[in-house]
Amino acid sequence: MSKALEGVRILDFTHVQSGPTCTQLLAWFGADVIKVEKAGEGDATRGQLRDIPDADSLYFTMLNHNKRSITLNTKDPKGKEVLVNLIKQCDVMVENFAPGALDRMGFPWEKIQEINPRIILASVKGFGPGPYVDCKVYENVAQCTGGAASTTGDPDGVPMVTGAQIGDSGTGLHLALGIVTALFQREKTGRGQKVLAAMQDSVLNLCRVKLRDQQRLERTRVLKEYPQYPEIEFGEAVPRAGNASGGGQPGAVLKCKGWQKDPNAYIYFITQAAVWGAICKVIGEEDWITNPHFATPEARLPHQKMIFDRIEEWTKTKTKFEAMDILNEFDIPCGPILSMKEIAEDQSLRETGTIVEVDHPVRGKYLSVGNPIKLSDSPTEVTRSPLLGEHTAEVMAQMGYSAEQIAELKAARVI
Repeated sequence: MSKALEGVRILDFTHVQSGPTCTQLLAWFGADVIKVEKAGEGDATRGQLRDIPDADSLYFTMLNHNKRSITLNTKDPKGKEVLVNLIKQCDVMVENFAPGALDRMGFPWEKIQEINPRIILASVKGFGPGPYVDCKVYENVAQCTGGAASTTGDPDGVPMVTGAQIGDSGTGLHLALGIVTALFQREKTGRGQKVLAAMQDSVLNLCRVKLRDQQRLERTRVLKEYPQYPEIEFGEAVPRAGNASGGGQPGAVLKCKGWQKDPNAYIYFITQAAVWGAICKVIGEEDWITNPHFATPEARLPHQKMIFDRIEEWTKTKTKFEAMDILNEFDIPCGPILSMKEIAEDQSLRETGTIVEVDHPVRGKYLSVGNPIKLSDSPTEVTRSPLLGEHTAEVMAQMGYSAEQIAELKAARVI
């Protein structure tokens, strides 16, 4: 069975996380991703956070599956010639260099498009056009400038970043969609184009419900579903809401049996209006079903803390999995707080390919995240990340270079 992106060739000039997330996803869908690295060094993450001496780090291996690696000195004139040939033969060029780096290399968009009018140039940048366009951005900076940190954390605490890499990997996912869309448009126009995914923009896109709440707050001066209501006066900006739900259904993280010793013995519980009666029966408060202080969602809002305190009395008598089994019988929305250890050991995630075990010739077997997007006609086979420069000769030969030419370029340390 052919792959969805089979026949699409990607020139991958990305490093660290945001760009490699994008190109790995395209590789999982069948694109031929050629990762260009500096000889002797490669992607900086090959050596970052190593757990095995002299082996590529998990940071690198988990972001570069299904790719081929070549080494190329783009500062050398002969290296630039090789790059021109690569651009001619690729469909997409992806980069997450600092702003202006391609121009300084001598490859501005106008030259790239002149070399190959059909190529798509896809870029990750920290900010889009504006006052900060030249600023350097990392994951946590993106979360702070995109609105996530100001709306995350305890209501009376400091701004907080999330453990989910919404700035880096989130932007990579946005860029991948942009690339596939540009490829689709090229089928109609025959021309390539530039695709930009700014980290600030991508984080903001994931925080759209908070922009929604900002506008509601400006009109009504109150956000009744937030834990500050009704005791604390709201300010001018959307506040931090702890673990409160981002929608109209109140939710909270509640302790379960064993919470005193297990930092993850918790469950997320949502008091969905449609199953309020079932919730009351489960926790032994059936009179709340008709009590005017609790009978409607609007009536319950001022009493959310008391309600969740009572529900927690019940959850503390059950393990998080016992509670989930009981609550699911009544379609009460909930979910256990799963640790990374529990997720790594979850057999169902292995069976669906969400967690995969990969064998590497240097570091041995390791776990990684598989393709989160499943296509029925294009199943993903996760293959190991490439060794530095492992496919240089192979790619050069496919580009039309002879064995003698490849040997000369190697001797000159161009590849």
